[in-house]
Amino acid sequence: MSARVLDGGVLADAIRAEVADEAKALLARGVQPGLAVVIVGEDPASQVYVRSKGKACMEAGMHSETIRLPAETSEAELLAVVDRLNADPKIHGMLVQLPLPTHIDADRVLLRIDPRKDVDGFHPVNVGRLVIGDPAAFKPATPYGVQEMLIRNRIETKGANAVVVGRSNIVGKPMANLLIQPGKGGDATVTVCHSKSRDLPGICRSADILVVAIGRPEFVTADMVRPGAVVIDVGINRVPDATNAKGYRIVGDVAYEPVAQVAGAITPVPGGVGRMTIAMLLKNTIQAARLQS
Repeated sequence: MSARVLDGGVLADAIRAEVADEAKALLARGVQPGLAVVIVGEDPASQVYVRSKGKACMEAGMHSETIRLPAETSEAELLAVVDRLNADPKIHGMLVQLPLPTHIDADRVLLRIDPRKDVDGFHPVNVGRLVIGDPAAFKPATPYGVQEMLIRNRIETKGANAVVVGRSNIVGKPMANLLIQPGKGGDATVTVCHSKSRDLPGICRSADILVVAIGRPEFVTADMVRPGAVVIDVGINRVPDATNAKGYRIVGDVAYEPVAQVAGAITPVPGGVGRMTIAMLLKNTIQAARLQS
């Protein structure tokens, strides 16, 4: 048995094409959706991600603004930038790239973002709206992308046993909230696992849908997966590889090859959930532009 591969690249391209059509329709009404990204410091992974966001915005016909600040930027200076973007009518969505330098309180910065422009979905107002099922809430892009993958691949979540491995505010908790909501891509029975969970392998084997976001390379092995289960791998990890010219390779939180022989469907890494994140961020920006106009 070999699992069906859930190709995030193809799906992300389709969603970005839809976003471009929606941006064009808004522009015909005199509204160009605008996204601003603020990055502090020189974290290499963040730099690559921010460049990708800017490129995706421009390809979709959206206004894009990237503010790069040096690592020594003070918290007050960063908050002043956030205030400026909050007041800028050309900017409908904004995010501050994490991680921030240690001398800056990330929670204070996230709280300063206008909830109407919080397209990352991290402001407590949007977190609360998500929990109560408010359709106006911005869904964090990565779990939103996972939900969209399930819906568009016709994977039934209604009544399914869904297990989420990881309880972060970025993926695990919002993923559980999305899966438990009524409607498409929801109505699941959800269990959230973490490092303190007892019999983690046994809980994983109970899953019809297993979403793994624990940040440990190839943590989930074939013996932890029920035959025929849907496995969604959110992890992106660098592991040493002397055979690779870069000296490393990218793997997920799931041991892909052995698990693919057991699962019914699986996302690859790279090429799976990661490609969906930017697509859903753009979709959130379209939503923000509509709400504000």
